[in-house]
Amino acid sequence: MIRSARAAAALVLGLAAAACSREPRDVNGEIGDPVSRMGRTAHPAPAAPDIPADAPLVVFLGDSITAGLHLPAHAAFPAVLQRDLARAGHPFRFVNAGVSGDTSSGGLRRVNWLLEQKPDVVVVELGGNDGLRGLPIETIEANLRGIVERARDAGARVLLLGMRLPTSYGAYAAEFDALYARVVAETGAAFVPYFMEKVGGVREMMLPDDLHPSAAGHEVLAANVAPRLTELVTAERR
Repeated sequence: MIRSARAAAALVLGLAAAACSREPRDVNGEIGDPVSRMGRTAHPAPAAPDIPADAPLVVFLGDSITAGLHLPAHAAFPAVLQRDLARAGHPFRFVNAGVSGDTSSGGLRRVNWLLEQKPDVVVVELGGNDGLRGLPIETIEANLRGIVERARDAGARVLLLGMRLPTSYGAYAAEFDALYARVVAETGAAFVPYFMEKVGGVREMMLPDDLHPSAAGHEVLAANVAPRLTELVTAERR
């Protein structure tokens, strides 16, 4: 019952947040409800890394996790990744195109506009909201495949971030988990099988809503993604 209640809450939260904003933001963007913006004042921004103007451009196409819902923009994992990789000698520019409440269908609708910016890498973090709503596996898979293929056709490298559902979703959860691997096998995209590893379901890594990562959780997400993203950022563009 607790899992079911959380899933229902996730749906309500995602839909409400989506109504607040439908625009991507950069590292200094102001997106979200007034409560979220007030929370940013409690998290001083770290010094911005020195990023060359010709550094690779990475677009993060995702939902509320990518957007860093309820956190300062600089605490979301895309911004954390930028700082971490810059310190490691692999700087990149980025666009945080995370939209709270977004689904794989929404991502497919938005991706062409984002590709006009000619990104070197597209990181795709979508499907979680689809799964919580119990949308057809075939639809989610087709949407993610379409996003990956459009990005690759535009000359970008793609990193797909795998998601999982609570085991209370039964057989549907197993089918949902497997769809990401199929998309990767068919498209050749780079892959992080479960990018919420050591964050999802770990209380100290989550905000009080038990649905979204805390600032500490986003640090772990960045560490989970960093190895694969480093490979793509440092590869020569096709």
